[in-house]
Amino acid sequence: MAAMRLLPRRPPSADRAPAVTDVPGAATTAPAPSDERGPKLQKGIRTLAVFSAELLLIVLAIYVLGEVLGALWVVLLPVVLGLLITTVLWPPTRFLRRHGWPPALAAAVVLLLAIGAFGGLIAVIAPQVVDQVETLADQVGAGLQDVQEWLQGPPFNLGEDQIGDTVDNAINELQSRAGDIAGYAATGATAIGNGLINLLLALVLVFFFLKDGTRWVPWLAAQTGRRAAPHVAALSAKAWSTLSEFIRQQALVGFFDAFFIAIGLWVLDVPLVLPLAVITFFAAFVPIIGAVVAGAFAVLIALVDEGFNVALIVLLIVLLVQQIEGNVLQPIIQGRGFNLHPGVVILAVTAGASLAGITGAFLGVPVAALIAVVYRYTRDQLDGKSPEVTDDGMRTQVVGDGSGATLAAEAVQPPDQDRGPAPEDDTTA
Repeated sequence: MAAMRLLPRRPPSADRAPAVTDVPGAATTAPAPSDERGPKLQKGIRTLAVFSAELLLIVLAIYVLGEVLGALWVVLLPVVLGLLITTVLWPPTRFLRRHGWPPALAAAVVLLLAIGAFGGLIAVIAPQVVDQVETLADQVGAGLQDVQEWLQGPPFNLGEDQIGDTVDNAINELQSRAGDIAGYAATGATAIGNGLINLLLALVLVFFFLKDGTRWVPWLAAQTGRRAAPHVAALSAKAWSTLSEFIRQQALVGFFDAFFIAIGLWVLDVPLVLPLAVITFFAAFVPIIGAVVAGAFAVLIALVDEGFNVALIVLLIVLLVQQIEGNVLQPIIQGRGFNLHPGVVILAVTAGASLAGITGAFLGVPVAALIAVVYRYTRDQLDGKSPEVTDDGMRTQVVGDGSGATLAAEAVQPPDQDRGPAPEDDTTA
């Protein structure tokens, strides 16, 4: 490139306007632009525009997908619940089928036994709750009286008139919102009715999943080509394994929490031990948040029935059990599960609850785990690690003819020779 020279300073003339070069010191320390700056800037702007358009299309596709799923949620919810229940009932069904039982008979027997066991549990819990509700109601009144006396003493020193005015204001506020409360009650009753219908549909689907579920993956793989079939089979197996592991892990965590918290409640003579244990067990299927809510409920019952000191002891028991579960039990079983960060779990539960209430809070973590499975599988495939190949060098492939198709394992190159370089960059000092 030819060298550039500064223009000479011309003497001012009366018939022309002064130029920039006529001003003393009209120079800068910034480097002069190169011939490559313009084309590079245009290329960068073009790349940014293409990336922005692609990002907008992806966001639009996600939005449309969310709208479609929302419109079909009434249909999808029983399917999802049925799949989760199937993960629990499949092991005994598989056991019966391996011992010569017909698929329909094995599915029906296992499903009826599960319904009977759950109904028997409700039948055992319900009389205890009914017998002790009246006693708890009387103790609530006594507990409110104790709270009033506590507020009248130090350090609050509230007068009886102040407390009475506060109670009257609260009553007036509730009376003014009687219509809203009635609307909430009607909405809750409708939600309970819809939940029972969804549960009934889910149980019907469970029967068919147990009976014909083994045909699903071969059928789905048969709809694709031989190149995509191994990925369909492998990803389906990983998703099923993740759901099954989630149910097993949370059942183990729930049993641990419920058993030891129930022992503490029984020793302290807190009422409703069995119902509280059952609530604690099922609350474990909403990770982190469910344990907090169940523990708070146990502390509240202890406070109403036994007083502040016993409630404090129950709180310490709940915290101790949850700490042991989180720091001892969870690390043992975490390696076999979906391995989601606690922050991701909390966000998944919160997002699910905001979108679909209690059902969403329950389904938030399994959905997040499935998204993580798909992401990790796609990442490994992009990195050339052959995620469809097992550790012993086998890959599932669809085989058959015009009369039908099935899945069979075929030997391929072992994964340790086909998955690219070792992940040394992940172990930086």
